[in-house]
Amino acid sequence: RLIPDERQAAEEFLRQVLTPQDAAFLISFDVTVDLLQDVTGSVDFLRAALERIRVNSGGGAGSAGGPFPQIQSGGTHLYDAVYLASDEVLRNEAGRKALILITDGQDHGSRVSREAAIETAQRADVILYSILFFDRGFYGWGGAAYRGDSELRKMSEETGGRVFEARSGRELNAAFEQISSELRSQYSLGYSPTNAARDGGYRRIEVRTKQGGYRVQARKGYYAPKG
Repeated sequence: RLIPDERQAAEEFLRQVLTPQDAAFLISFDVTVDLLQDVTGSVDFLRAALERIRVNSGGGAGSAGGPFPQIQSGGTHLYDAVYLASDEVLRNEAGRKALILITDGQDHGSRVSREAAIETAQRADVILYSILFFDRGFYGWGGAAYRGDSELRKMSEETGGRVFEARSGRELNAAFEQISSELRSQYSLGYSPTNAARDGGYRRIEVRTKQGGYRVQARKGYYAPKG
């Protein structure tokens, strides 16, 4: 029931945020992870791909091709989607990179773990934004069986992004507008680390402001070069 709102909000976001220097791609994930449109600067191609989004419960889904393997098991392969999007699509792209998830945050059946998905996004220098948009009635009275928000917060905050909650098409549009604003108003900071070892290890970082009253939104660390 939510797909029409998702299509409309995503299309409007792409029209607003994509300039001639930008590109985007589109994937869907349920029991499979499907690349519906590879990296392109064409809003028309992306809009056509949005029309191909369908709920797939395991009876077979047609992929638009590309690097994604067909994995048919379990329910919603959220972690697989983050892993594949980061490793197969964004890793070799230059410039500022962001992955925007519209999901309930629940994972069922992924082959990779949440930690592996986070690591792959960090290695690809991807900022992960998440929009919690789901049918709470699906989880029963009070949503007692729901636990997806904590999973998304962990993935988003580790990569320098954050989580938005949307309960309507209007709030979904507002979340996209805020993400668009943040993508256009970021700072890039560089420094030379005292640890010069090229061991591929994870290095935690913390960005602080000298003046109080500010909250810093930044990635929690990075992976050193190896070899």
